[in-house]
Amino acid sequence: MFSVKNLLPGSKKTAGIDIGSSLIKLVELQYTSEGCILHSFAQVSLERGVIEGGLVKDHDALVKKIKELFKVSRSGAGNVVTALSGHVVMIKKASFRKMEEEELRELIIDEAGEYMPFDDIRDVNFDFHICSERRLDPDQMEVIIAAARKDVTESYAYAIEKAGRRVAIMDVDSFALETAYEENYDFDADDTIALVNIGASITNINIVKDGESVFTRNILLGGNSITQALQKKLDVSFEEAEMIKLEGPDENDNSEGGSLDYLEPIFLEIARSFDYFSSTARESDISRILVSGGCTRIPGITDAMKKKFQCETELFNPFQNIAYDTNIFSPSYIKDIGPIAAVGVGLALRGIENK
Repeated sequence: MFSVKNLLPGSKKTAGIDIGSSLIKLVELQYTSEGCILHSFAQVSLERGVIEGGLVKDHDALVKKIKELFKVSRSGAGNVVTALSGHVVMIKKASFRKMEEEELRELIIDEAGEYMPFDDIRDVNFDFHICSERRLDPDQMEVIIAAARKDVTESYAYAIEKAGRRVAIMDVDSFALETAYEENYDFDADDTIALVNIGASITNINIVKDGESVFTRNILLGGNSITQALQKKLDVSFEEAEMIKLEGPDENDNSEGGSLDYLEPIFLEIARSFDYFSSTARESDISRILVSGGCTRIPGITDAMKKKFQCETELFNPFQNIAYDTNIFSPSYIKDIGPIAAVGVGLALRGIENK
C-alpha cells in the first residue's frame, strides 16, 4: 500500500500507533506460522487541542502521551508505523499510460503541479499505488497518489522520536483501514464495501472493490461535532453532552435529546460521498458498510446508519483473523476495542509486511 514517509527498514519490533485528536492507540502484532497474534493493545486519552485538523499543535503534550502509551502497553517495540489523517493528506486518483514504477515516479515529480496542489515538490513527501488494470483500456493504468507536506510528516516523526521511538512508515489512515479489511474479511470480485471510520474530529471514507480502494474522502466532522451539537441543543457543558452522547437516546423520550438526529450532519456528508461515488464510478453500488472509530460507542449508531443508507451495516472487526491469548485479552474486551482499534491494526500489519 502506501508509505508517505519510509525512514528505515522494519528490522526491530514494530507497533502501529493511531494518533487521533482525542485518543492515541497502540497495537503490536506478532507473526507466527499460524498467522498474526495480538501482542499488545493500549490507549490513552489526548487533551483537546493537541491535534487539530490532523496537525500537531502541542508537540510536548504529544511526546508525553506517547511515552505514557508505551508505558501502559509495556510494548518493547522500537519502531513505529503511524498515519496521517484529514486534509493534511492529498489523495488523488489519476490515469497514466503503462510504465515501470521508477519511470512513473519521475513523471509525477516532473509534472507535480498537475497531480499535487503544492508549490514546490521538494517540500512534499509522496508515494503511489498502481491499481488493477483499467478494463476499458489495457494500455492505461490507474494510480492513487498520496502526498503530504514534509513539515507535517516531520512534526509527527519529531514527537515519536522525542518519545524514544523511530518512525518506520508514515501511512494514511484510510489505507490502514483497507489493510485491516484485507487481512480480516473474505470478499468477492463484485463486492463494493464502504469502510467508514468516524473519529473525534475526522470521518474517513474508503470504498473498496475486490479488496482495492476505488474512492476515498475525509470529512472534517466527527464525534466532537456531535457533542457540540448536543451541547448547543441541550444547553449543557461539553463534558455533559459527551456523557449524554455515549449513553444514547432514551426510546421513551420524545424530547430533542431523545433521538439520534444529532448524527444527521455527519450522515448527510457520508451520503453526499456515496452519491458522488455512485455518479462517477463504474463500480456497482455499495453492498455493505463497515463502521469503525470512537463514535461506534454511540448506542444505536449502526442501526441508524443501516436505516439511513438502506445498506447492510456492521461494526468493523479487525480481530476476525487475528488470534489473541484469552488469558490476557477476554473475548468481551476484544469485541469492545475492535472498532476503535481498526486503524491501529492496519498500521501494525504494515509493520509486519515491511519486515
